[in-house]
Amino acid sequence: MIQLDHDKTIREIRERVLSKKIRESVARKESALEYIINETLFAERLRVKDEPRSNKRRGEDQAFYKRVTKELAHASEKDKVDILGAIVTRFLEEIIGKFNPQVYRFATGLMPRGLSVILNGLSPRVILKNFPNPPTLETNLVVQGEIPRVQSLIKKGTVIFLPTHLSNMDSPVFGYGIYAAGLPPVVYGAGLNLFANPVMSFFMHNLGAYKVDRKKKAPLYKDVLKEYSTYVLELGMHSLFFPGGTRSRSGGVERHLKLGLAGTGLAAYVNNLKRRVANPNIYYVPCTLSYQLVLEAETLIDDFLKEVGKSRYIIEDDESSRLNRMVNFVTNLLELDSRIYMTVGDPLDPFGNRVDERGNSIDAHGRPVDISRYVLIDGKPEHDDARDREFTAELGEVVTAAFARHNVIQSTHLVAFALFELVCEETKEDDLYRLLRGQEQAFKVARAQVLERLDHLLGQVMDMVDAGRIRASDLLARGKATRVLRDAEKHFRLYHTTKPIRRVGDFYFIEEPKLVYFYRNRLTGYGLGEHFPLEGGR
Repeated sequence: MIQLDHDKTIREIRERVLSKKIRESVARKESALEYIINETLFAERLRVKDEPRSNKRRGEDQAFYKRVTKELAHASEKDKVDILGAIVTRFLEEIIGKFNPQVYRFATGLMPRGLSVILNGLSPRVILKNFPNPPTLETNLVVQGEIPRVQSLIKKGTVIFLPTHLSNMDSPVFGYGIYAAGLPPVVYGAGLNLFANPVMSFFMHNLGAYKVDRKKKAPLYKDVLKEYSTYVLELGMHSLFFPGGTRSRSGGVERHLKLGLAGTGLAAYVNNLKRRVANPNIYYVPCTLSYQLVLEAETLIDDFLKEVGKSRYIIEDDESSRLNRMVNFVTNLLELDSRIYMTVGDPLDPFGNRVDERGNSIDAHGRPVDISRYVLIDGKPEHDDARDREFTAELGEVVTAAFARHNVIQSTHLVAFALFELVCEETKEDDLYRLLRGQEQAFKVARAQVLERLDHLLGQVMDMVDAGRIRASDLLARGKATRVLRDAEKHFRLYHTTKPIRRVGDFYFIEEPKLVYFYRNRLTGYGLGEHFPLEGGR
């Protein structure tokens, strides 16, 4: 991976952002710079006010913005440019990521085995069961899909990976997955809250992360973030964006995407054409991650079900922030021989066309197309905000469809779907919140009913697999309802604080319907006639 020159990066991005803002100010024929500064000051003061006093940057931010306010009161237009530049620089100093090749090799080569040894040391049963070759995280991660094509495209342009997002485990898992697939490292934005966990922080720092503070709401901050992303793409640094914007609170696959950062690929492509670089193309690769268990499931589904505000958006106190829960989670993955599927989809160009192994864009009719024509104005490549937003929206629709096709259904998803539907049919409850929170005793479902429903669902899912509408785990593909039920039961029993289901003889008791609902949601949106269908997959 290319090493960023810290000072040069700040100078270049600051100049780009300031140039755009000055052009906007001239076009408006008013003091737009002062408006932008005041808008940023207002948003930042609100953010800083809500920061805990223990945050060491709180005092520094307060002092900085107090000084800016004082300087702005008597600033000339030239002074305003300098003030705006100082704010942009402050944002960049926090954002810019670091990448150390030696630490990266250590993290990807030794850490998975080292972590596995530590975790297996906590679980003698695993060591004895697999002696003399204890399992590692490599054993549990299945990387599949269009890997050869992506390996070819890496040499012809810059690749942006677009994975689904369900857990704070996603970034390190995906980072290790592309390493295992023989693909180069990527840069990606990671929320500041992730750096609080020492284990997560280790991976964030060394697998190419740059910092994203989602509490910063000022439009200027978002502009700086986008310009940074555009710049590193122009340098040929492969990137990763989570187009869902945040983890899926419901457990469902994302269907409404947030494409702000993803749109920087098109901006970088236009800039590459303007500079006539040798390999200007930007390729997008939709990917999915599928877990049998989700580390933060309890916190995520609680957040989804909150009626007031619907979502806190930034969750800072979930299971991934507690080291003991994280160790327990990974230990159980190893103990259960649990599978994480990372599926690499068909590469796309910035306009949603499929890309072949030679880097050619192919339209819906199977014909090669010259995509540079899409961005010409008077015969020259140029930016057009309205046009580019429309192109990125069209790309988002194609990515959404790819997420659905490459979603890998596992035992916990299928069993949760069967159980939830049986409960809905039995209770005839038409209010989701009453169903999930209003019961005085656990719902009871006969095992025979579950097996019958699983048989039916397995047939439906495998028909969809044959039609290319979805994917299924190896266990589901073998088509035995009893084995699927046994595997899901085993998973549900071991990790969560409150067990989703409990078996007593020939019956299952739904102890935590919220978690059953969470895992069930991975299979919604496929026309299976489910109760309470999701809207948007969030």
